Amino acid sequence: MMSTMRVAYTLEQCWHAVPGGTAVSALRVAEAMVHHDDVRLVGVAGRHAHLPPDPWLPSIPVARLPIAAPWLYQTWLHLGWPKVERAVGRVDVTHATGLIPCPTDAPLVVTLHDLAFLHEPKHFTKHGVRTFRASLEHIRRHADVVLCSSQSTLDDVSFAGIGADRLRLVPLGVDAERASATEVARVRSLFDLPERYLLFVGTLEPRKNLRGLTAAIGLLDDPLPLVVVGADGWGDLEIDVRCDVRFLGFVPSEDLDPLYAGAEVFCYPSEREGYGLPVLEAMAQGVPVVTSVGTATEETAGSAAVLVQPKDPADIARGIVEAQSRSVELSAKGRSRALKRSWSHTASLTAAVYRELAR
Repeated sequence: MMSTMRVAYTLEQCWHAVPGGTAVSALRVAEAMVHHDDVRLVGVAGRHAHLPPDPWLPSIPVARLPIAAPWLYQTWLHLGWPKVERAVGRVDVTHATGLIPCPTDAPLVVTLHDLAFLHEPKHFTKHGVRTFRASLEHIRRHADVVLCSSQSTLDDVSFAGIGADRLRLVPLGVDAERASATEVARVRSLFDLPERYLLFVGTLEPRKNLRGLTAAIGLLDDPLPLVVVGADGWGDLEIDVRCDVRFLGFVPSEDLDPLYAGAEVFCYPSEREGYGLPVLEAMAQGVPVVTSVGTATEETAGSAAVLVQPKDPADIARGIVEAQSRSVELSAKGRSRALKRSWSHTASLTAAVYRELAR
């Protein structure tokens, strides 16, 4: 009879003001892990007075530690307390699904999506950079296995001093069901959008390069409105005043796919990413994509997107025009690429690491 592994699975980021991609991937993997009968995930988070909003509500039980972020992260890093076992009891493996690792007596898996704070510290707060650097040092010393969502990130983590024998490439997945024409029309009416628009999706922070994107749109002969979807993050956001920008803020998942599907081009000229999940989400909806050369998003997009220099607005503008002219071709290529990525595959690779460590 197959024994069941108990895995402590950190989900504190679901309560963050900006849960972001780390919460999305952790929740989707948890949902897909139900197909692995030998794995039982037990969520771990700090003490909170309320549940997270519906999009971030975990599908697995969550045990509570006595304190919550930001104090929880500091005590984890500097005091080694409280261990996850205080909330969940004995476990076979512990998985820290965000950058901040947790103390545990069990073998430790950590997911690292990117090390952007090492390359562009000015894009983060000083406190954030200090915390992230302390986290990386803790991971170097204590993580048994580090999961990286792209080869780009894996190479980065290796260069940062974590041996290749402890690194595993675990790409993220995507929900590939396409939005219907009816849903696209509903969302266009809901947000009072024009028939034609460009789209950006992501947390609003400097490295996402909205400044460069709006400057590029200002250079176009036929500039379309830019629809920006994403929660407020941090840092100054400078945009070109010549560009018509519509900020929608956070959008629930039932509206996000139709927003992708209705866009003429999805524009994601980010300066640095660990994976670039929005690129894959746009491709799943058959939308032509423009994204950055020389970053993890180039790896995610493959040959199914127009690649541009993110720090050159003229080249971003060139890419948008090219994507419009190659719309049918890029739609088909992107859709085909997205269909090859699934959360079930991500969960399978993750479960294989649990089995390896539990032995």
